[in-house]
Amino acid sequence: MKFQFSEKKVSLPPNVHAYAEKKVMKLERFFRDDAEALVAFSVEKDRNKVEITIHAANTYFRASEATSDMFASIDAAVSTIERQIRKNKTRLARRLRQDAFVRSAEVTSFAPDAEESSFEIVRFKEFPMKPMTREEAILQMNLLEHNFFAFKDEENDQAFAVVYKRNDGGYGLIENIE
Repeated sequence: MKFQFSEKKVSLPPNVHAYAEKKVMKLERFFRDDAEALVAFSVEKDRNKVEITIHAANTYFRASEATSDMFASIDAAVSTIERQIRKNKTRLARRLRQDAFVRSAEVTSFAPDAEESSFEIVRFKEFPMKPMTREEAILQMNLLEHNFFAFKDEENDQAFAVVYKRNDGGYGLIENIE
C-alpha cells in the first residue's frame, strides 16, 4: 500500500505518521497491492481530525473522524473503514482480495455530526466518470458517505446519471433524457 500524508493547520511529529501507517496497514489484507492511502491530519475547533481515503480496485473508501486525541481519531477512522468494508462484504467481494475476510475484529466509531450552512461553492472537483451499474454507484456513494453520486449508467448506454439517498432511507435515480 502506498501512503501519502497531508497536514492542515497542524505540524505533527513523525511518530504520528508512523502510527497512522501501522493502523492503516491492518486494512491491507482487504486490498490488492495497488491500493493507495491518503491520510489528512487537521485541527478544527480544538478537535484533532483525521481523514483517511483509500483508493483500490476503482473503489474509494473514506472515513473522517475528530476527537480530542489524534491517535484516537486515527483508530476511529480505521475502524469506520473496516466497518464499511464488512457491511458491504458481499457486494465488494469481487473487488477485494479473496482472503480478505479471514480474520475478524471489533469495530467502534466516534463519528461527530457535520453541519453545512451556506450556498457558497468553496471547492471544485474534477474526476473521471467510469461506466458502472446502478448498484455499483449506490455502493460507491455509501462507501464515500456521500448523499449522491454521479456516474455513467451502463444500463442506459452510459448516459449521465445520479443516484441519491432519500430521507425515507431508500435511493433515488436521476437520469438524463433528451
